[in-house]
Amino acid sequence: MAKNGKRILIALGGNAIKQANEKGTAEEQFKNVSITAEHIVRLITKMGKEDRLIITHGNGPQSGNLALQQDLAKDQIPPQPLDVVGAMTQGQIGYMFQNTLENMLEAIGHKVPVISVVNQVLVDKNDPEFIGENASKPVGNFLSEEEAMKMKAEKGWIVKKVKPNAPKPWRRVVPSPDPIANVEADAIKILVNAGAVVIASGGGGIPVYKENGKLIGVEAVIDKDLAGERLAEVVEADVFLILTDVEKAKLNYGKPNETPIDRMTVAEAKKYLNEGHFLAGSMGPKVKACIRFIEWGGKEAVITSLDKAVEALEGKTGTHIVSA
Repeated sequence: MAKNGKRILIALGGNAIKQANEKGTAEEQFKNVSITAEHIVRLITKMGKEDRLIITHGNGPQSGNLALQQDLAKDQIPPQPLDVVGAMTQGQIGYMFQNTLENMLEAIGHKVPVISVVNQVLVDKNDPEFIGENASKPVGNFLSEEEAMKMKAEKGWIVKKVKPNAPKPWRRVVPSPDPIANVEADAIKILVNAGAVVIASGGGGIPVYKENGKLIGVEAVIDKDLAGERLAEVVEADVFLILTDVEKAKLNYGKPNETPIDRMTVAEAKKYLNEGHFLAGSMGPKVKACIRFIEWGGKEAVITSLDKAVEALEGKTGTHIVSA
């Protein structure tokens, strides 16, 4: 089917669903989703009839909390592995966004179908992330150094400092293998082409590898921005919009001389990435995903904050990554 109109893929950060200082109750998360959905609806109402919107989201806080919840109840109920936890949180967050978006669109008389899908993403079981302490994906709540070291000693967690200036800069990290392909690509394309707002690849997708022709789940959490880029290729997105908790990516992040970036070419982005300006557990994968998107053939990748989404798409703010 020939592609018409503009296609935008939005990758939502964890702050769109749960703030770092919150407990993570359903009420809190629905409130955050409502705030996020208002921005998405604002964007939808500005889109043309042939334009398409695809949404992906993180699940780090939810999957971390769910895994901890199961660990605490392991004497009563068998805990589930991370791939199953990923599927569970895909359903949870997908439902929250689907429900909220449907209600908001109905309220303004804007008829657009919204659907969330349980989505697997293919990885390599021999990915370096599974070796030693190479794991790099933050999950669960932010921790103080004391809390982090306690969990490392008691539970054998791999913990890393991921947000230098935060009151609680540490988080648990788990293997984050590089996404190879979106397993349900064909089904997602059908839904997008039909005009639905599709929520897919949640939490980076459920990680699976292929062996003897079968898909097998693996204990990991794929980075949602890198998996989102694979999804952007599937749906032939023109714009890859990563929404996070900062308005722009920065050089020398966390240092006195930090500088916001308005625009950078792929070559500049690679240079800054290699120089260590973008941390592995936060901005690094976002920039890497943007580079991949442009090199694949995407027109523009944008990194900005949730509340600046529409303005960033209009070129008024955000960090824009382009081919040259």
